[in-house]
Amino acid sequence: MMTNGRRGAEAAVTPPRLGRVLLLEDEKDVAELIRYNLAKEGYGVLLTRNGPDALRLAREAHPDVVLLDILVPQLNGWEVCRRLKEDPDLAGIPVMMVTGRVEEGDKVLGFELGADDYVTKPFSPRELIARIRAVTRRGAQADTTAKKAHLKAGDLEIDRSRFEVRIQGTLVRLTPREFELLAALVGTPGRVFGRDELLDIVWGRDGFVEPRTVDVHMARLRRKFRAAKLQEPGIETVRGVGYRCQDAKS
Repeated sequence: MMTNGRRGAEAAVTPPRLGRVLLLEDEKDVAELIRYNLAKEGYGVLLTRNGPDALRLAREAHPDVVLLDILVPQLNGWEVCRRLKEDPDLAGIPVMMVTGRVEEGDKVLGFELGADDYVTKPFSPRELIARIRAVTRRGAQADTTAKKAHLKAGDLEIDRSRFEVRIQGTLVRLTPREFELLAALVGTPGRVFGRDELLDIVWGRDGFVEPRTVDVHMARLRRKFRAAKLQEPGIETVRGVGYRCQDAKS
């Protein structure tokens, strides 16, 4: 293993044939287990043991996926995830929480902060690699799918070319998943989307994400409009089915 000369950060020698993974993990044995199995599969691995280094490496290397333990020195995994998802240059990088915290509340918090997946310890290396492949495939699908560049529903406007959502001209900052969820609904007003269908559209067909994730992201999206004291988008919950965007005159 080679070090990059900075405290707490190490880079794998293996060329990133399948992409580059940034791993934040302060338990040496766990970090080595993950690094070894990812490198054997053909992933390049950037390993760090503290939060500030994880943010620095994300900005410098722009990895294909980020794996975050939660209880790490200086800046915990929750805060690292939040800062990654709030940075426009980094928000599109898939983030997976890899942690021993197994409570439902911890998982919900992870998704509320923008995590794309949540893996609990202990885990099998094969499952972890499968889930890494799933989140990276979802991102690739989202990038290659043909989508309308501009959407409008009443006072709500979505501009894909600028990755912007505005209501009555006021900008609302959303994560990539929130943005795609809103765009999917606004793009076909009046149509009801089931939770599983929205998972397919926004997260990809082959993921490990649960349908509840859609509800968590929808609640967070609505809170952002309320926090900005703006009118919420006209998204209705269809009980027992999913969601739809109300018909609105453009």
